[in-house]
Amino acid sequence: MSSIELRVTISRQTIEVWRGRLLLQSYPVSTSKFGVGNEEGSFRTPLGRFEICEKYGEEQALHTIFNARKPVGKWNAREDTEDTDLILSRILRLNGLEEENANAFQRYIYIHGTNHEDKIGSAASNGCVRMTNRDIGELYDLVPLGTPVLINES
Repeated sequence: MSSIELRVTISRQTIEVWRGRLLLQSYPVSTSKFGVGNEEGSFRTPLGRFEICEKYGEEQALHTIFNARKPVGKWNAREDTEDTDLILSRILRLNGLEEENANAFQRYIYIHGTNHEDKIGSAASNGCVRMTNRDIGELYDLVPLGTPVLINES
């Protein structure tokens, strides 16, 4: 049995879970509203090959708010957080495996839950790959540390 691989497609705003040639699952995502790129401080989603190098949130409830990868409270959808970009529920931290994206770890590029679920399916993030909180909870349980991730434009 071959291992799982994640494939993010910017043009479709999706993340797919593959085992060899078998598509196991597809989820809508939100990548950067600033486009793609690897520059520090650009708030762009990097392209290329990555691996999941850290996971956070396993023991936490969905909608837990994370700051510096530590739980700091629970998000309430009734509160106005339109101007904030919260990291919620689960974090899958990416490590770049290519020279061009080797700074992804230092840039804190994650796959994570969001308080902007209404924007999932469109480019609206600040560089990370956002998912609905339910979907990131499900994905988190599917993928072990070391899972390869490929981020392509199309």
